[in-house]
Amino acid sequence: MASTLTLKSDTSWADAWQRCLAVAPEAFRDDRVLNLWNAAWQADGRALSASSPVDGTPIAGPPRLDAATARQAVRACLDQHRAWRHVPLDERRCRVAATLDALTQHRELLALLLVWEIGKPWRLAQADVDRAIDGVRWYVDGIEPMLEDRAPLDGPVSNIASWNYPMSVLVHAVLVQALAGNAVIAKTPTDGGVACLTLACALAAREGVPVTLVSGSGGELSEALVRAPEIGCVSFVGGRDTGAAVATAVADLGKRHVLEQEGLNTWGIWNYTEWDALTAVIPKLFDYGKQRCTAYPRFVVQRSLFDEFLAAYLPAAGTLRIGHPLAVEQPDDPYPQLDFGPVINAAKAKELHDQVAEAIDRGAVPLHRGKLTDARFLPGQDTAAYVHPVTLLNPPPSSPLHHAEPFGPVDTIVLVDTEAELLAAMNASNGALVATLSTDDPATYERLAPQIRAFKVGHGKPRSRGDRDELFGGFGASWRGAFVGGELLVRAVTQGPAGERLPGNFPDYHLMP
Repeated sequence: MASTLTLKSDTSWADAWQRCLAVAPEAFRDDRVLNLWNAAWQADGRALSASSPVDGTPIAGPPRLDAATARQAVRACLDQHRAWRHVPLDERRCRVAATLDALTQHRELLALLLVWEIGKPWRLAQADVDRAIDGVRWYVDGIEPMLEDRAPLDGPVSNIASWNYPMSVLVHAVLVQALAGNAVIAKTPTDGGVACLTLACALAAREGVPVTLVSGSGGELSEALVRAPEIGCVSFVGGRDTGAAVATAVADLGKRHVLEQEGLNTWGIWNYTEWDALTAVIPKLFDYGKQRCTAYPRFVVQRSLFDEFLAAYLPAAGTLRIGHPLAVEQPDDPYPQLDFGPVINAAKAKELHDQVAEAIDRGAVPLHRGKLTDARFLPGQDTAAYVHPVTLLNPPPSSPLHHAEPFGPVDTIVLVDTEAELLAAMNASNGALVATLSTDDPATYERLAPQIRAFKVGHGKPRSRGDRDELFGGFGASWRGAFVGGELLVRAVTQGPAGERLPGNFPDYHLMP
């Protein structure tokens, strides 16, 4: 099949780049993107080379600033913030709404950039863009009561986010923060999404939204983006190691913060018989190769049900569609319907392959492994960033797959015999963002769910980050600072009454909404 495939017409990286140059010439040069600070696009920073995880195609890399220039950008953003916080709400709302209209106009280009930069299949790339637009529009339509008796922060909001959801997480947060009266800073993720974010920020800046977009290494820019006294709030999405360093800094400074960190989200199976429902959901759990903070990479299964679980799970895992997100039979064919394409880069693919091999060497049992021949690739294309789905039984405690989120299409299964073992295994990572318990008895669910250390627990159904009025947070080490979602996102980036205690997970208190 691979020899018959070709690239869908008008979807090459060169096509996307030329469209960016035409839509936002102020932000793109022939060979690089620019940084945006002090309300102007700046040709500074050292532009790194980069390649697409899709097939190794060279793409635009981040123009990395040094620490001194980042400090200048932060100071300039404070000046913007002091002006913007006094702009009437109706004016802020008009500018953000105009930005949403512009994002809608260029929706397909933003999605195509996501395909090339972070390997999202077309369906999921479009969903990322649409969730950003629809989510912010919900705030535009209902912001007044959320801001009643509240004021913008004293300084801008600094956003440091992972690469996997540039639009529905990072751009969404930036626009809501600006709507609430704050100037905003966004750091482009090191691993991908710079062109998509550059285009989105160019459209926002044209409408007068005070956004700063900078690139650089986290270690070099953290002094400016996290510790600088001008910063009013730090919003972080990423791993626990980096998050812990950010948490230490903001705690020392007493700075407002929202730190969403990873956790091992688990799916428990206990006294359960609705196997058809589980079979139907398994492919959906592999969306984007489980490169999501709300992915479920761990199943905790009652030992006596293991045979029935496998009968439901394995056929579903065998239906997964993987390959080049733009490879089609004929140039004008629709985009292929895929569950996932590559992981973020070849280094991550190698890390996952090595972790799987090491776990098997130490006693894990491979239950399922996808085959290269089942994927859809262009003839001769680079496939170094692709990882085919793998399912392992009982990863050894010494393996990272036992206790940490793999952030790739690798499932692990742990067998348990008692409810106490079930809960211990589901709480293996000291807190998670989401979890699910599949059990036939509602009373059993009601009894066990509160003991699962996840912010959201589903009954036989997956939970997600959510949109609009759905709240979001984490327990234990998976979250630090204010919870978000709905009006809580606005409260997290505004000042309320004196002595207000925000719902969240703070060093000195934990307060649920």
